[in-house]
Amino acid sequence: MTESKIVVPQATSEEAVQKWSYISGIGDIPLLGLTIGDMFDQTVASYPDHLALIAHAQQIRWTYRELHEQVERCARGLMSLGIEKGDRVGIWSLNRAEWCVTQFATAKIGAILVNINPAYRLHELEYALKQSGCSALVISPAFKSSNYPEMVMALTPELVTCEPGALQSARLPALHTVICMGEDATEGMFSWEALLKRAEQVGIDQLYARQRTLEFDDPINVQYTSGTTGFPKGATLSHHNILNNGYFVARLQNFTHEDKLCIPVPLYHCFGMVMGNLGCVTHGATMVYPSESFDPLAVLQAVQEEQCTALYGVPTMFIAELEHPDFHTFDLVSLRTGVMAGSPCPIEVMRNVINRMHMSQVEICYGMTETAPVSVQSRLDSPFEKRVATVGQIHPHLEIKIVNPESGQIVPQGIPGELCTRGYSVMLGYWDNPEATQAAIDQARWMHTGDLATMDEEGYINIVGRIKDMIIRGGENIYPREIEEFLYTHPQVSDVQVIGVPDERYGEEIAAWIKLKPGASVSQEDLRAFCLGKIAHYKIPRYIKFVDAYPMTISGKIQKYLMRQQAIAELGLQDAASIETA
Repeated sequence: MTESKIVVPQATSEEAVQKWSYISGIGDIPLLGLTIGDMFDQTVASYPDHLALIAHAQQIRWTYRELHEQVERCARGLMSLGIEKGDRVGIWSLNRAEWCVTQFATAKIGAILVNINPAYRLHELEYALKQSGCSALVISPAFKSSNYPEMVMALTPELVTCEPGALQSARLPALHTVICMGEDATEGMFSWEALLKRAEQVGIDQLYARQRTLEFDDPINVQYTSGTTGFPKGATLSHHNILNNGYFVARLQNFTHEDKLCIPVPLYHCFGMVMGNLGCVTHGATMVYPSESFDPLAVLQAVQEEQCTALYGVPTMFIAELEHPDFHTFDLVSLRTGVMAGSPCPIEVMRNVINRMHMSQVEICYGMTETAPVSVQSRLDSPFEKRVATVGQIHPHLEIKIVNPESGQIVPQGIPGELCTRGYSVMLGYWDNPEATQAAIDQARWMHTGDLATMDEEGYINIVGRIKDMIIRGGENIYPREIEEFLYTHPQVSDVQVIGVPDERYGEEIAAWIKLKPGASVSQEDLRAFCLGKIAHYKIPRYIKFVDAYPMTISGKIQKYLMRQQAIAELGLQDAASIETA
């Protein structure tokens, strides 16, 4: 009998030393195998008299015991309305204490909380409520130019003649209940106080019986991503997704029950409700809401008054705080750590946060709503340059690979490609949208982020742009992030965003929108001269526009597609934009 022989292909010398862009996160701490409600109860038992929530605008200061009481009353109130496990409960609100209560109350009864962007208007609100099939909606009272009750009335005029909880809407047939935060009752809606009063109709044993039926893999949250084209998609997240992600984000900052986190980022976004609320609750720390919507002065005041040890924000928020005219009057020495995330973090802004805000241990996080959200985070023991110039290293219990966007093959270290991530944090899918889910998550459960990144030999990740944002000028691939980082080094530049605009000769040209520091005066020629000899000639922006602000989502993400549309109109590039390409 002939003996079979296995032939092993021999690698060439070049292939033998080639290192590929793949890494898995080592986790010495196991994942939490709990539902959000069970974790919350454990924290309350450990720290009952510790401050849990401070909402400055509402003058609320609740201990964990007091927050627990509010949560359970809300949960029982929702059960009295017939809210079952798996039902969707929408929340359309700014940062208020009731947001936090609703988050944990829905988690305790297994209702899926649907986060709705407070900046949405009627068309967007209707889409989110209808697409998710919300049976109940919790809303803010009127705030500044946004009258939430009035807008809901315009969408569901049947509220005027119906009893609270008995809505029959032609446009939103699934929606039967609207709850308005605050004490004032609105036609056809329950007030917040009326909801809490209904807790008397449901026994505490009924609540605990419901809670025992829940599994940590159950869907518990739907978050609508900011769509740049078409309608937003509802990322569906489980207890396991978001509870563990919030836990590890805070753990990597060395959070304990003695920390106080200032949360000016919106709660409707993962940054607020996961990294903020769940990060605190999993460690017994204190959540501090400085204001209902972002106000740099309120942030500075809250940090000083509450002696906050940590602060979260997107880069534009930190810039606004640093540039506030009264910044120098505030004592921020209590700050130790925090996170800058949500959009690319300029190196110079990071340096200022470290040096001027006393946040010596500030970290960068990178991720997306679909990954609950964080996949990569900087570490306290990383070299300074790595902490400010990269988004850090992989999170525990996750995997990352960087692939060629066209072939799907893993690229060598140092070569840009699409970042893909896999592990406990990847969403269950897009709500009621299997086609979009299949396009985002491949058969091996890798989430394709659409972000271009590089990985170095130590596993540090650098985000170099979006696949759709990459500029191709005359055959040269140009990453806007590289030019942005360079222009940030100009002493008069406060913020900069770089986009590609159509060009008949080169296909695309570079446009830079520049926000100058207060009192600064710089010309387009000055900025181009600053670039000469320091970056390649083809990377020097052809178009420069000075602006006071950028179009952005409420979560702080710059909407570059709107910038492109505006630039095409202002620069008269419609003909170039209409050229068809292969």
